[in-house]
This record gives sequence, structure tokens and C-alpha cells, in this order.
Amino acid sequence: MAKGLNQSKVKWEELLERGVTDVVPRGLAIAKLESGKKLRIYLGIDPTGAKLHLGHAVPLRKLRAFQAAGHHVILVIGSFTAMIGDPSGREAIREPLTEQEVKANFATYQKQAQLVLDLDKVEIRYNHDWLGKLKFKEVVELAQHFTLQQLMERDMFVERQRLGQAIGVHELMYPLMVGRDSVELDVDCEIGGNDQLFNMLCGRDLQKDFGKRDKFVVTTKLLEGTDGRKMSKTYDNCIYLTDKANDMYGKVMSIKDELVMRYFECCTDATKEEMAMWEQALRGGKDTKVLKQRLAREIVTLYHSAKAATAAEHEFNQVHRDKALPSDMPTVPIPAGKKSLPITEFLVYMKLAMSKSEARRLVEQGGVKIDGKVISDWRAEISLKPGLITQVGSRKFAKLG
Repeated sequence: MAKGLNQSKVKWEELLERGVTDVVPRGLAIAKLESGKKLRIYLGIDPTGAKLHLGHAVPLRKLRAFQAAGHHVILVIGSFTAMIGDPSGREAIREPLTEQEVKANFATYQKQAQLVLDLDKVEIRYNHDWLGKLKFKEVVELAQHFTLQQLMERDMFVERQRLGQAIGVHELMYPLMVGRDSVELDVDCEIGGNDQLFNMLCGRDLQKDFGKRDKFVVTTKLLEGTDGRKMSKTYDNCIYLTDKANDMYGKVMSIKDELVMRYFECCTDATKEEMAMWEQALRGGKDTKVLKQRLAREIVTLYHSAKAATAAEHEFNQVHRDKALPSDMPTVPIPAGKKSLPITEFLVYMKLAMSKSEARRLVEQGGVKIDGKVISDWRAEISLKPGLITQVGSRKFAKLG
């Protein structure tokens, strides 16, 4: 076994099982891991938003597991491919990002990834370093490795064609670009969410075509957000790595009961034995809330501290069990020269709604309280006074100062 590998700490079997959907080809993965050689493992992340969430952390944690086993891990920031936009799972063409937007987003990625990975032991690369230098002739030569039929096999393209919706040529180019990353890095393994399987297999084909080593791919489970849909900023259902402890705890407590064990598997360091015991307890009728509290504590501890997790649990119980007000809530000054505001404008001003249309929807759903009283008329005028407390849903509070 190669010097530096730590197979006693992390069994290779768990590398291919925990939080994993597919390993392709599995035989190659087993052979490479059983060889005892130090492998080159990489994960690519496109900075299409400013913040990483727990869904992003699933493949990051898998990269960390390979890191703990002694392998050489590489984190690729998609500083070029983010400007194209990954079409995976998209029902319509993604709005392209500018170079300035991408730079602003990835400026914070390294700091956030540090919450999961030991970046002192990670090779960090930016794919604009090679993709940005490709000449048009080289792009055409790259495209010659695939047929239109191959690229159009993707489910979302088939569905868009059926519905008569547009498919951008640049979207067809995306898997070629991320596949070129594999050629540049010459890796033994690539990690990604299970919606990235097509892209990663394109990279596998390109590595072989360019005479590089044969790689296997590991796809990780996608994580549903607070509303049960795929965790995405598009759906506003994310638990961000940079969320405050109280917000993170409350969001975890709001996930659907059936997601608790998946979160334990993908987002925590709970042992396989612990998870088996908890699953058995749930089948035996154990209250899911108790396990969800344990889950929330585990996650807040990972990204904050055990002390912060205890305080967050106390705050959550105070608000949701004891029906008391939060001990700490944002205070917003009364707008100058205003004695009242329409409820929709007021909620936006208090940063409890993103838009007036969202504010109206929240009111119509009965999710807005002013000083403990439910507001049901979206046309209501709110008198502004110091100390006025506004609540939206079960977790959002704000006070007029």
C-alpha cells in the first residue's frame, strides 16, 4: 500500500456507499482503490450563486472523505463554465452570468469550502486557466468527439424538445467544457451530484480519447430543501453553510420527516451503527421530532459549535414550544417621514418578503402576524410605531426600532 494512505481511518467501501447514488464503472473504482495507490480525485463547482448550501456540501464531504483516506484531492472552481451555465435539471435556458458576476460569486467560495474541507491539503484550480485559452480550432476539435444525438439524449433536452422549448447551442457545449477539465487534470475519479452523471461520463470519454488514465465517477445523492424539492436558491429552500446558528437550526427542524435519515447520512458524521439504530427506532414508532432535534444539533455543531447548537435549540424551543418571542431579532428603523405603509410594502421594507407579490401571497396564506395578530387582508395599512413586532411563518421575526 502506498505510503500516506489511511485506509484504516476510512474504509474504501464506505467511500463508494455513503451518500452515493452511482459508481461508474464500479469494477474500475474497486480495482483502483484496492491497489493502495494514491489517487487523483476531483470535484468541480460552478459559482452561479454567492453562497454554498448543504446540498453543495454533500459532494464536498465526499471529497473530504477521500482526502481523509490519503488521496490527492482537487477542487475546481468553474470560473469559466459558470458563464455558460450547467443545463442539468433546467426547464429553460439559464441566464448567462457575466465574468464580473462569476468573480464576485467565487470570491467567497474558498472561505465557505473551508467549513468542510482542509484546504491546506487541497489543490484548488480555476477552469478559466485552460478553457479561457482554447482557440476556436481547438473547440471545434473538442466537439468532434461527440455527436449531436449523444448530447441530445439528456432527459431535460428530450422534454424541452417535446414541449417545443428552446435549447441553446452553448448548453450542448457545457459537457464538452467540463469534460475538458478532466483531460487537463488527468484524474482517477470525479465526484459530483447525481444530476452530473452525463457531464462526468463525457469527461471520462474525453480522458480516454486524449490518452489519459481511465477514471471512474462517483455521484452523490441530491438533497431536498426545506420544502421537499431539490435544494436550490431558485426555490428559496436552502440551508446555507453561512446561515446563523438559530436560522440553520430552525430550517433543519422544518424539513420533511422522511428526509431525516438522508440528512444524517449526507450531512453529518453519524456512524453507520448509529443510523441503523435510529432507523429501527423510527420503524418502531419513535417520535421523529426527537431525531430531528438531534440532527439539527449535529449540523449546527459542524458549522458553528456545540455551544451555538445548544443555544439555538433553546431559542427554538422558546419560540415554538413555549410560544415566546425570540430573544434576539432584527430591529429595523422606522422609515423617515412615514406614519404607515401598505402591508405588502411594509413586509418588503422589513426584509421579510422579497417582493410585494410574495408579501401578498404570504398574507393570503395566513402566514403574517403583526404584534401577534394574523393579518388576512393584503390591502391592510400598517401603522408604524416603535416596538412593533412582525412575524412571517414560524421562523422569521423583525421589530420596528
